[in-house]
Amino acid sequence: ALEKKVVKSKVGEKVGLPCCHEIPSSESLHNYRVYWQKNTTEVVLAYAEGKMISKLERYENRTEMDDRNLTLWISPVEILDNGPYQCVVQHLGILQNPVVVCDEPVTLFVTADFSNPNITAEVSNNSCESAEMVVRCSSHGGFPKPKISGAVNNMSLVWNTSRVSKSSLGLYNVTGILWLNITKDVSFTCSVEYNGVVKSSSWLLKKPNECVVHTVPPSYNVITASSIIIIVFLLAITLAARYLPRHVCSHCCKPQDSVEEGVKECMKPSMSSKVTSETSSV
Repeated sequence: ALEKKVVKSKVGEKVGLPCCHEIPSSESLHNYRVYWQKNTTEVVLAYAEGKMISKLERYENRTEMDDRNLTLWISPVEILDNGPYQCVVQHLGILQNPVVVCDEPVTLFVTADFSNPNITAEVSNNSCESAEMVVRCSSHGGFPKPKISGAVNNMSLVWNTSRVSKSSLGLYNVTGILWLNITKDVSFTCSVEYNGVVKSSSWLLKKPNECVVHTVPPSYNVITASSIIIIVFLLAITLAARYLPRHVCSHCCKPQDSVEEGVKECMKPSMSSKVTSETSSV
């Protein structure tokens, strides 16, 4: 059984796909027909009797073949170049009857590096005890399709939402969304894994120092009782202001007396005062 050949390359690089046959030094490309095809349906390029007879438009100005070892060179590599290829070599005999010399597949595995995960966080609700945060992690421009994971203080978490999209160039973008309820500062890590490569970013999620205290409004009974107390207090002050002066004037001259009599009556000394005066004179 033939060992399956796999060639790895990154987007933008130059890669060579080996063929299963090498032309001896005693011969030349004129004695052969060579076909490089992709997915067994698309002819990337073809040579017959030393001349190129076909080339796929998408590979124009990006491919060339070695005249001796028949290696197919591709530069720069694109995501769409990913997949299986096949090198078919025919030898032209004396009677120009082609004989298949080799026919073997080789797989090109193209990768593209994802960007370092970008982490953002925003507080959706904050109290003195805890804070609810929406954490987003995203990475873009990579290949193949990735896996995204998250962890808080090195403990794995399951994303609330995780989506992967593909651009027109065949590159993937990935985003994960997580709702967290934290009571203290924690370390959050986001990782993107693809083709055995892991890219990670970490961020310290800080619990906001400012907190919102949710006050409970007073009940209806408390409001009613407070209103009654205030009304009674105001009535008491009103009554006191109205009747207290009249009570104090009861010790003064009677209103019906004349002014002069009132003055005499009020100024008339008491008996005890008279006795004391006389005693003092003696």
